[in-house]
Amino acid sequence: MIVILLILSVIAGVFLGKHFGKKEKLAKNLLVLSAGFLITICLNEVFPQVYAVEGSSNLGIFVIAGVLLQMILEALTKGFEHGHVHHHSEHNILPVALMVGLFVHAFIEGIPLANEEQALSPYLLGILFHNLPISFILGAFLFNRKEGSKSSSYPSILIVALFALASPFGMLLGNYFNPDLQPYFLAIVGGIFLHISSVIIFESNKNHNIDWVKIGLVIVGVSLALIMHLFHNHDHVGHHH
Repeated sequence: MIVILLILSVIAGVFLGKHFGKKEKLAKNLLVLSAGFLITICLNEVFPQVYAVEGSSNLGIFVIAGVLLQMILEALTKGFEHGHVHHHSEHNILPVALMVGLFVHAFIEGIPLANEEQALSPYLLGILFHNLPISFILGAFLFNRKEGSKSSSYPSILIVALFALASPFGMLLGNYFNPDLQPYFLAIVGGIFLHISSVIIFESNKNHNIDWVKIGLVIVGVSLALIMHLFHNHDHVGHHH
C-alpha cells in the first residue's frame, strides 16, 4: 500500500507537470503549500520521534548532517526541489546529476518507512505531499522542453521511473537495517525536510514586500499538517515495532 502511494504521488505529479507545466505560478504555489506542511510534520512528528529515543542527545548531529547532505544534493540538482529550474539555462542541469541527486534524496526519505505499520502516517503524508510539487516540476521540465536540447539525450521516462522507485527501494533496504538505527535515519531526513521547507518559505520576495498569497499558502499547509497531527495515533512514538 505504502509503495503504491509513493509511486502514485510521483506519477500524478509528473502527469500534472506535463499538462500544466507552463503554469509556473501553480508549481510555486504547490511548493509553498507543501513546505508549510513539511515543516510542521518535521517539528510535530519527526523531531519528537527522534528525541523520544533514549540516548538521543547526539542525534542533533544527524539532523545537521541531513541539512548539509541536502545542500550537497542541491549542488547536483541546482535547487530543483525548490522549483529553481528557470533560474538557469536548462543545459545547466545535467540529467545524470539530476537523477543522482533526486534518487539519493528520495531513497533516504524512504528508509524510515521500513517499520511503518500505518498506511497513512504523517511522515508518509509529508513525503507524498512533498513528492507532488517536485514531480510536477520534473514533469514540466522533462516533457515541455524545446525539442533537440542537449538534455533530452536521456530518456525522460527513465528519470521518472528512478525517482518513483527511489523511496520504495529505500523502504525495502530499511527492512534489513538494525531497527536501532531508525532514529538516525529519521534525524537525517528531518534535517533534509527542515532545509527544503525553510528555503522555500523564507526565500526573499521581490523588494521584500509581504506576499500575502505565500503566507496564506503556508498557513494552509501548516493547518493541514496540524489536523493530521491531531487525528493521528501517536502511541508508537518512542519505540520500535
